[in-house]
Amino acid sequence: SAALLTEFRADDDGLLDEPERTALEILRAGDPIEPPRFTRDPAEIAMLWHVREGMHGLFAAMRPEGISLIMEDVCFEPARVADAAKDLQQLLREHGFLPGLAGHASAGNLHFLLTPNLGEQADLDRYDRFMHELVALVVEKYDGSLKAEHGTGLNMAPFVEREWGETATELMWRIKRLADPAGILAPGVVLNRDPQVHLRHLKSAPPIEDEVTKCIECGFCEPVCPSRNVTTTPRQRIVIRREMARQAPGSPVQKALAEQYDYEAVQTCAADGSCKRACPVAIDTGELVKRLRARQHSRRAQRAALAVARHFGQLERVARGSLRIAHASESLLGTEALSAAARALRKRGGTELVPEWTKTMPVAAPPGLPFTLREGAAALYLPACPNRILGNPPGVAAHPTVPEALVAVSRRAGMPLWIPPGVAGHCCGLPWSSKGYEPGHQLMLGRTHTALERWSDGGRLPVVTDATSCAHQLIDHAARGVEVIDSLSWVHDRLIDRLEITRRLRSAVVHCNCSAEQLALSSKLSAVVGRIADDVVVPASGGCCGMAGDRGWIHPELPRSALRDVARELEGREFDACLSSNRTCELALQQVTGLPYRSFVLALEELTR
Repeated sequence: SAALLTEFRADDDGLLDEPERTALEILRAGDPIEPPRFTRDPAEIAMLWHVREGMHGLFAAMRPEGISLIMEDVCFEPARVADAAKDLQQLLREHGFLPGLAGHASAGNLHFLLTPNLGEQADLDRYDRFMHELVALVVEKYDGSLKAEHGTGLNMAPFVEREWGETATELMWRIKRLADPAGILAPGVVLNRDPQVHLRHLKSAPPIEDEVTKCIECGFCEPVCPSRNVTTTPRQRIVIRREMARQAPGSPVQKALAEQYDYEAVQTCAADGSCKRACPVAIDTGELVKRLRARQHSRRAQRAALAVARHFGQLERVARGSLRIAHASESLLGTEALSAAARALRKRGGTELVPEWTKTMPVAAPPGLPFTLREGAAALYLPACPNRILGNPPGVAAHPTVPEALVAVSRRAGMPLWIPPGVAGHCCGLPWSSKGYEPGHQLMLGRTHTALERWSDGGRLPVVTDATSCAHQLIDHAARGVEVIDSLSWVHDRLIDRLEITRRLRSAVVHCNCSAEQLALSSKLSAVVGRIADDVVVPASGGCCGMAGDRGWIHPELPRSALRDVARELEGREFDACLSSNRTCELALQQVTGLPYRSFVLALEELTR
């Protein structure tokens, strides 16, 4: 059986009706297994394309450990592609390869995967026999093309003359010698006299860590990686890991890779999970990085992280006090002097511990949280620790804070929130998890779970939190019977229709952070902002901001890399508001774009007074 995915496009929705009707008549006449249908739902369209684009990875994930992966594509006259597909599947079966195909019917193009064990001579011979029979099938039976959109490459280099003939091939050689007399441009890749070149210099697939060993190096993860413009991408982190596994222990190459890997791959990974969403087999390279970070920590460091988790309430007060002192010092000494002092501390105390000081460093949040009552509360409210420690951005009044604003709009909508006494010191555990301090993570998560179960009366009250990354962590590691709701869902699903918008913004730019994307909340953010602004701009180049909690302060080159294209896209434009749903993301956005990003809750509170 086969699946056919057909897409029509037009500037006007009405122009799609006729081609859809025609296509359905043709498809129904073919007596399909399932009734054919079209959809115009953007979410369903995106899902269907995601499945189609992910087939390569889904097939590849079925291969055993250590087995190589070679992707090939051949081309036939479109009118003959169905017959050719059946013959190609049969050939794959005969040689013990996966018979799955994917392609482009309009071009007659078929993709397939070969999964030999290139370290075994018997498998190498099987692979060689298949290649010769494939060439015979494509060239002699169907007069097709041995290559379509992927380029010729070494795998087809021995068969160029068989496809094109002696005269045309010699003409190619003459052009090659004229254009590249020294033979230095991709030597031997397209034109090669060696009939066995497709069996030489083969790349092995040594087993590596379980989290990433199924990677097929397709690169789907690369466009969404926040470190792609500064160090490595998830694919590159895995490729280097494999090269390290190939090297003899203690070899010069192995030592150099291990030394460089720490900064290039481990320290500059945001561990945000964006790669998992893009990966056809849902590999989260951040999980590997967290494991590698944990390996680096001494027992003493793990005990220190555990102590921080135990005394996090006191640490919150210290953090607020430190910010007040630092800003007071900045007023006296100036930003440059404070930045120089921070750089000196970084040299002495380590770049992984001391953050850089910039003019966008936030002020401290007020020490107290808004007064609320449990009686009549529609939900329990756990203000996230970033909003308990960090105050409003420069240019925004100190009050209301994000907790004060969310309490206010919830009360106005008739859905009051209750903040339990003693929320200080409770956290989702993400700061420990992302840094590889698993004992601290488990202690903090366990303490917060216990408190949420008690405060919510065993789940009777839902729990609302106001930082999407924190909500994501609490939802992923849910307490028993407790419903956790991000502030985006809380406002979109339960408040916005109950609120009176007293005035509107002309324009607003929104940043859908990586956690909002992973929780499928980006459309809710746009919808909420659409209720308070006439024009809502979502940058096409958006994605993870690279802040990764505090990592963007430790490695400011990470948010600069992640938001480089967003800054260019927004350069010179003015907006009434710049909005997001995560305080640390807003700091990164302000730092890189220069625009005053703030929580959407602050704007909503102001416009519903």
